[in-house]
Amino acid sequence: MEAGKPGLRARILAKQVAVRPSETGALFWSSAYFFLLLAAYYMLRPLRDQMGIAGGINNLPYLFSVTFAVMLVSQLVYGALVARVPRAKFIPIVYHFFVANLAMFWVLLHYNIAVRLVAQIFFVWISVFSLFAVAVFWSFMTDLFAREPFKRLFGFIAAAGTAGSLVSPLGTIWLAEPLGPANLLIIAALLLEFAVLCIYRLERAVKKLAPGHDFEVPERTQSMGGTWHDGFISILKSRYLTGNALWMVFLSFASTMVYLEQANLVAASGLDAAAQIRIFATIDLSVGIITLFVQWIITGRFMGKFGTAVALAFQPLIFVLGFAVLAVSPMMMVVLAFQSFQSAAGFSISNPARQVLFTVVSREDKYKAKSVIDVVVFRASDAASSGIFAGLRLLGHSIEAVAAIGMVLSVGWVALSLGLGRSEERRAREMSKAGQVETPPADRTALAALP
Repeated sequence: MEAGKPGLRARILAKQVAVRPSETGALFWSSAYFFLLLAAYYMLRPLRDQMGIAGGINNLPYLFSVTFAVMLVSQLVYGALVARVPRAKFIPIVYHFFVANLAMFWVLLHYNIAVRLVAQIFFVWISVFSLFAVAVFWSFMTDLFAREPFKRLFGFIAAAGTAGSLVSPLGTIWLAEPLGPANLLIIAALLLEFAVLCIYRLERAVKKLAPGHDFEVPERTQSMGGTWHDGFISILKSRYLTGNALWMVFLSFASTMVYLEQANLVAASGLDAAAQIRIFATIDLSVGIITLFVQWIITGRFMGKFGTAVALAFQPLIFVLGFAVLAVSPMMMVVLAFQSFQSAAGFSISNPARQVLFTVVSREDKYKAKSVIDVVVFRASDAASSGIFAGLRLLGHSIEAVAAIGMVLSVGWVALSLGLGRSEERRAREMSKAGQVETPPADRTALAALP
């Protein structure tokens, strides 16, 4: 190869995204990592939804409460692990632990041991897994990339994850009946192990970079220290982090309302387990197709033109509109379409913006406080939201009334999103003046909001 000439991988990536030659290795392995991670999760997600029904539709609010309790304990263990173990070690440990869990579930399901109880436990487990696995990924990304390359390369990395979320529903639709639901666990476990391999290669790619390449190289072998409860304390002390936590409360309430109504409608359909799994997989597939298109064509341009605040408010606005339609037309197709569009809006526009919020906080907060927000706050809100939903239905409130409540709360969520996004932009400007991050693009309008 000619000296200084980019390799084949660099040339291919350069055609798809604005990547510098020194970043191609990190971009490739980050994208492969996210692809495999979401492929594993979306292989399991339809199975989770069906097991939630198999465990008893009336038990779903109870399972959300149990999930929160398990999540809280898990967060305490995770906080202690992050404080004592370097990044290069604790991230693979998390995924190896989940693979061991999948092997245990496979044995129980394969031999039909306490199927109903195992279904309930699996529903709780995958709710924990989904948040921890993805939260660890995004903590790693916001730790690894500085703000400028994160925003520039995020669309490509996110699209790779979306591609993984598309492949798995297709595989699940085709394989659910011939292989049987239990054997899908083996495929998911293998995907997770390949994701761990990508983590090791990503760490090696970053280690080779000299300082000044917008990557956090030195800290990979250093533990962060502190205690297991630092993340909770940081949230209580910072209005910015408290606002982030409140954003997750709104997301949880709105999405839980739609999810539980969807579960009730599918459970009442009279379809068998394999057919129910195919319905959930089809919904995931439609979300993935919409998301991939938006991420590939629109996300980068949208965030560049409108900034973090508007991007963050995009999903809440979809909820406002969706609840408004649901309030006047409470039909199954409306619920399924609502679920698809709000999920796609979140994955493609608002989630990228929410991750950007954490590029302007300390490294410790990226792992500790962010994990508390993404995991504990979200699942606590799930538990509370499911209880509220069950209470409203028990009191005789119709889906129209629930939708009206959701619409009003979503309006407040839009206002919070605009405030948080403007606060992030202001923090970025202040850090830029201090020489800590790059100057944001000139076309971003930054207005002071939260302190």
